[in-house]
Amino acid sequence: MKKQILLTAMLLITAATACAQFNIKIGSGKTFRKDTIDQAVLMVQYEVDGCTDTLSEERFQETMMLEIGKKCSKFYSYTKYVGDSVFAADIANNASQETMIEHAKQFGKSKLNEQTYKRYPVGKVTTLDEIAGDINRLRCEEPEECPQWTLQTDTATILSYLCQKAECVFKGRRWIVWYSPEISSSEGPWKLFGLPGLILKAEDNRGHYLFTCTGMEQCHSYRPILFNGKDYEPVNRKAYNKIHERYYADPVGFIMGNTPNVRITIRDNQGNEARKPKNIAHNPLELD
Repeated sequence: MKKQILLTAMLLITAATACAQFNIKIGSGKTFRKDTIDQAVLMVQYEVDGCTDTLSEERFQETMMLEIGKKCSKFYSYTKYVGDSVFAADIANNASQETMIEHAKQFGKSKLNEQTYKRYPVGKVTTLDEIAGDINRLRCEEPEECPQWTLQTDTATILSYLCQKAECVFKGRRWIVWYSPEISSSEGPWKLFGLPGLILKAEDNRGHYLFTCTGMEQCHSYRPILFNGKDYEPVNRKAYNKIHERYYADPVGFIMGNTPNVRITIRDNQGNEARKPKNIAHNPLELD
């Protein structure tokens, strides 16, 4: 008899805070192929300090990675990568629900789930995202758009590199960045690029997101840049945003509507039943 894997949704509610926090992990055993699309020549690590709820002062910190190749680049959450690796190992090892919940508490803290590929395919930017795990895996391809930068005369030193200041209005936010002409790459975090040097620091003028480079490494050995989005659902930007709106308005209803056989457990820290979260605060990098 073919083994069937039960979908399990684990919503971890922290009732002690004014705004409920939760993580959702769903594992179906489904795998997605990974294609090598380039070879990394430079790895850049950023720490992001941001907020997902603009009405509160609560902030989050997360480690991001930028893999820069000769033809394209990949920007993703290293925090999410670690959490997904642990969760995949739990699924493979038939870990108990208690173990998976505990690991979700430890490793499921990612707030920036998107993967951003610049110049892949050629002339485009591809965004991948997962909505409640396997329920919705989305691929959004858009024409590549270079920010229109205004160069400033201000200078600063970041990681011993002399940097210069630049500003732009891009995707609904005004960005102030510091780039180093000493590093011959026009790349930067997220969709920011196009300056005569690597962007080492970027912050929007509202203080919602701050990316700070904390390290980089030249790749002397073979390190492939992988793309796993060919099996994802292709959507345009309008549909991509709409799906996210539906999810954050009612995450439990979203899951139940897409996978009626899923089992959902919602408990507070004392193990008591908790109210289903709705209208979760969402503050994406890219604004309409």
